[in-house]
Amino acid sequence: MSESRIDYSLYLVTDRGLSRGRSTLEIVRAAVRGGVTCVQLREKTGSTRGFIEEAVSVKAFLNSCGVPLIINDRVDVAMAVGADGVHLGQSDMPLAAARPLVGASMVIGISAESIRDAVAAQAAGADYLGVSPVFTTPTKADTAAPLGLAGLRAIREAVKTPLVAIGGLNCSNAAEAIRNGADGIAVVSAIVAAEDPEQAARAIRREIDTARRPWV
Repeated sequence: MSESRIDYSLYLVTDRGLSRGRSTLEIVRAAVRGGVTCVQLREKTGSTRGFIEEAVSVKAFLNSCGVPLIINDRVDVAMAVGADGVHLGQSDMPLAAARPLVGASMVIGISAESIRDAVAAQAAGADYLGVSPVFTTPTKADTAAPLGLAGLRAIREAVKTPLVAIGGLNCSNAAEAIRNGADGIAVVSAIVAAEDPEQAARAIRREIDTARRPWV
C-alpha cells in the first residue's frame, strides 16, 4: 500500500494497558467498524515473538477491510510481518537508517514535537508526521509541553508533509485540530478505553468529516 493510498483521517494507536481487559484485535475490529482508517500497533512490553504474533493477527483482519497497519518503533517487527509502515520517534532508529531496510513501499512516519523536528523529518523524506502532543495526554509521560492548536498550525505552515495530530485528541477537539491543519487525528484512550470503542470511533469520525465540509 503506497503512501498516497493511506487515509490518515482517523488513526488508532493501540495500548493494551488501556483496553479494559479486551484484546487488541477486539478493539481494532470495533474501531474499524466505527470508521478508523489506519491502525498503529504499539507494544512497549512483552516479547518480540508476542509482538509479531499479535501483529500478524491484526494485519490479517486489516487486510480484509483495506485498512493499513503501522508498527510503532520496531522496524524489525514491521519487516517481519510485512506491515504497511513503521512509526519512529525522535529517539528511535533514524529515518535515514530505516529507509534502506524497509524500502520505498513501506511508509515511515516520524514524531515531531516542534517546527524544527517537522522540517528535519520532511527534508529526510518522512511520509507523514505525528505532531505531538497537541494537548495534554495521560498516555505518555515523556512528551514535550503541549503544542496547542497554535503550535499545530505553525507546523502546518512550515511543512507540506501530511500531519497526524496526537496527544489528548477526542470527540471534543478533533474538529478543531482538523481546522488548524491536521490531515488526520490519532487517538489512543478516547477509543481504546471507551466502553464502546465502535461508537467512540464513529463519534470522532463524524467530527472529522464535519470539520472538512467547506460550509461548516
